[in-house]
Amino acid sequence: MNETEGLRFRRLHRPQVITDDLQEPQYKGTSTYSGKVFRVTLLSLGCFLLLPVLVVVLILESPIQPDTLSLNEPPVMAGCYEPNLKLREAERLFEDQIAGPESIANIGDVLYTGTADGKIMKLVGRRIHVVARLGKPPCGSREEEPTCGRPLGIRVGPNGTLFVADAYLGLFEVNPTTGEVTSLVSGGQLVGGRKLSFINDLAVTQDGRKVYFTDSSSRWQRRDYLHLIMEATADGRVLEYDTETREVTVLMENLRFPNGIQLLPDEESVLVAETTMARIRRVHVSGLNKGGMDTFVDNLPGLPDNIRPSSTGGYWVAMSAVRPNPGFSLLDFLSQRPWVKKLIFKLFSQEVLMKFVPRYSLVVELHDGGVCTRSLHDPHGLVAAYVSEAHEHDGYLYLGSFRSPYICKLDLRQL
Repeated sequence: MNETEGLRFRRLHRPQVITDDLQEPQYKGTSTYSGKVFRVTLLSLGCFLLLPVLVVVLILESPIQPDTLSLNEPPVMAGCYEPNLKLREAERLFEDQIAGPESIANIGDVLYTGTADGKIMKLVGRRIHVVARLGKPPCGSREEEPTCGRPLGIRVGPNGTLFVADAYLGLFEVNPTTGEVTSLVSGGQLVGGRKLSFINDLAVTQDGRKVYFTDSSSRWQRRDYLHLIMEATADGRVLEYDTETREVTVLMENLRFPNGIQLLPDEESVLVAETTMARIRRVHVSGLNKGGMDTFVDNLPGLPDNIRPSSTGGYWVAMSAVRPNPGFSLLDFLSQRPWVKKLIFKLFSQEVLMKFVPRYSLVVELHDGGVCTRSLHDPHGLVAAYVSEAHEHDGYLYLGSFRSPYICKLDLRQL
């Protein structure tokens, strides 16, 4: 064997050193096949999960038929609307003892409110007394609400009786001493060719002769209030009840969710919160301008609920949802996209959707011309959540709520 052949032999039979760095042999064909199986499985699973959604979107009909709204850009939350934490200084009263005290009235230092279980409650110090029940138990579920009753607006009449607006059952006069209940207007009755389906708030003249009230919709009931807001149905009305003739008259119609109502001092007009439109209208109910309507304030930073007088000659307006600017306003985003609203209500219930509504509570004080003079905030609703009314009495502001299990009490003298 010569030298050249020896070199060739040593190369061919060179010993291999086995180390941990040696890689497993790769089988390209098997890897490609496994990847295809994984992708097909993943795609099949995605189609399986999306199929029910597609069925809902394509087959099921949306419960709402929304209109396209034209809202102005929300006002910048600066100046009078500058965010603060003043509502967080409030004290919670009767926590977990009352449910949804929407509206508040007082006779002396005694407070009265209506709750989600159909009761009119008397609040004396730290004690709670049931004055009357408007509907019939059982209560507590969405299905039971129409028969249980849902008292909303409450006012004190000139004779010391309580006037109550129940969303389903109608208008009532309640004797706070005896608990006697007198039906004035029945819910569901036809007025002007349309049903009273969502009676909301009321105001009583000083002589007790006239009661003005709002019927938020003839299509939607209170339990579907979010449907009403999202659909922006223009079927709300302002009505008048004459306590002597017992006649009910339509004063104004085609409003989008008329909500809180407040008589002006001359009693020739009322302020009406048009919730969906984020504005307050002035409806002329007597005098030379009777039957007319104009705008008291437009483009509010939130959705107005009840309106009540302030001690400085203005009006407290409660808002449980805001239109943040700067920030993202869901209401304004959806106002121009009715197809998105339809899709949302196909997929989610009202209770689920409420969880996505930011809990920002806002109370503003407005004076003549709708001028804002001060605002009270609770970002995230940590203390006062879902505010529906601000009722002032003896230097304190009592905050009602359509959803929370308490009333809040705020000392205005400490602000």
